[in-house]
Amino acid sequence: MCDNKAGISDSWEEIVDRKLSADNAKIENYFQLDEDVISRAKSRKKITGKCIEDILEDLAGREAVVITSLDANHLVKLMAEGQLTATEVVTAFCARAAIAHQLSGLLLEIGFDAALARAKELDEYYQKHGTTVGPLHGLPVTLKDQFHIRDLETTMGYVGWIGTFEGSKHTGKEKNVESQLVQELWKLGAVPIGKAPETNNNILGYTLNPHNQLLSTGGSSGGEAAMQALRGSAFGIGTDIGGSVSMPAALQSIYSLKPSSGRISFKDAADQGRGQTAIPTVAGIMGPSVATLRLVFQSLLSTKPWLSDPYTLPIPWTGTSKNEISNPVFALMPHDGIVSPHPPISRALKIVEAALRNIGINCLPWNPPKPSMPVSELHGKIVRGNACPEPFKAIQLSNEPVVPEMEGLYPDRTLREPISVDTHESLVAQMKDFRNRYNDYWMSSARHTGTSRPVDAVIAPVTPYAGFQPGEFKHGAEYTTFLNLLDLPNVVIPVAFASKNIDEVPTGYKPLSEQDAENMKLYDPEVCHGAPAAIQIFGRRLDEERLLLLAEIVDSAVRNYEKTLEMQAPEPQMHKL
Repeated sequence: MCDNKAGISDSWEEIVDRKLSADNAKIENYFQLDEDVISRAKSRKKITGKCIEDILEDLAGREAVVITSLDANHLVKLMAEGQLTATEVVTAFCARAAIAHQLSGLLLEIGFDAALARAKELDEYYQKHGTTVGPLHGLPVTLKDQFHIRDLETTMGYVGWIGTFEGSKHTGKEKNVESQLVQELWKLGAVPIGKAPETNNNILGYTLNPHNQLLSTGGSSGGEAAMQALRGSAFGIGTDIGGSVSMPAALQSIYSLKPSSGRISFKDAADQGRGQTAIPTVAGIMGPSVATLRLVFQSLLSTKPWLSDPYTLPIPWTGTSKNEISNPVFALMPHDGIVSPHPPISRALKIVEAALRNIGINCLPWNPPKPSMPVSELHGKIVRGNACPEPFKAIQLSNEPVVPEMEGLYPDRTLREPISVDTHESLVAQMKDFRNRYNDYWMSSARHTGTSRPVDAVIAPVTPYAGFQPGEFKHGAEYTTFLNLLDLPNVVIPVAFASKNIDEVPTGYKPLSEQDAENMKLYDPEVCHGAPAAIQIFGRRLDEERLLLLAEIVDSAVRNYEKTLEMQAPEPQMHKL
């Protein structure tokens, strides 16, 4: 039971019903879909692309489809030239976000009214001054519901946080606090239109993959990744402590940047592990292109966030150009030695390797050192060593059920014993040793590159899964959590889509381990058909600018290679769906 504002005890279900009714009223003011339209879409396997675009065109016109299909850089250019207004852009994206929400449950908080009011202000500024407010002028953005936006609630999916400030009532902070990152976005001209959910919560339920609704979005920024896959905003902001941006991006065929800690401000975001600083949560950027990631990252740095946030490093945009990276050298890590990726992911890696070879770049092998214990174990003991009392407290506020993904943290709905300070320090020391050995290995690669410098970036799977159904995630976080252990940045690049016709487990497959055998048994070509297959490239710590440039090289090579294959019409390796 939970006390509402009137002091009457309500069940958690009643609190959720009240919130959803209020949210639905906000949708009704824009584009409310007929129940039969929603039902037909939910019965489909795929709702990205033509499905949502047809619905949008019926309700808002063809121009809305065109606007919401454009990249952020193109949109800003058109608004700067006066060919589009901020109101036109924001209206189109609000309509598409409203549709995405009704099809997939992607908005915990809806801010359309404030967004359109801000768009009007931006248009008035442009009419008066003949220039845009900033580099993100008029770009609609959605954020994971971990960032505070004034006049909107922040629940992080907890029922007990509804009507409160992070679970506390009568603080004066309710709907009155704004995360620094959000303040920077407003200043740059971006227009927040809403906030996306955790992948599974008791308010909106489980978020399914819009490319293949038999599968999960991954987590925990799965709601934001799905919003980007459905193009409900020009770009999105998620959070990451163990792959929570990278994995959903890969599973949704979008691009993402997870930076090293200290590059993007996390000040005044809802953080349930504020005292755990060994592996801090970071904000990551999601969008439809590397160019979008670059635009947003560079723009955020232009605000000098370190002047307001002492935990943001004073590192301005370095302005790395392609001329500064002559003869780039990549390494390829096809698997981590424990769990090999499903066939569609292995094919994506081969496509990238072939695409780079096509432009004269060969990939070196990559066999880095490992930590003193399995990656997921070391990472988990550090970030969850205190037994996670904050989420437990949030769940207890309303007595809502513990979602399956968190049941292991709270056996029999009880808190485990936290580890000791000595144990925590020992684990952090092991992490630091791992970082030192990994850096030594990376620097030693200079002996093999032929450029006198070490490998520029490493290409690897993001997850071994071509896709997984809700509740079937077994082994796979290691491909991203090790980057959080090392505090290395990564960029996710979509490559292909799974095909039941060509993505088969190789004859003579020999598992690397018991976990590998279990993981490969989960691969179902029929179920995974159409699921995105992506890769990641990761670079050295705090080297995001170079990494984004290297990502552009890889992405361009893959797209050009795809065109070459289409012209030659060989077997359908890229398999576009």
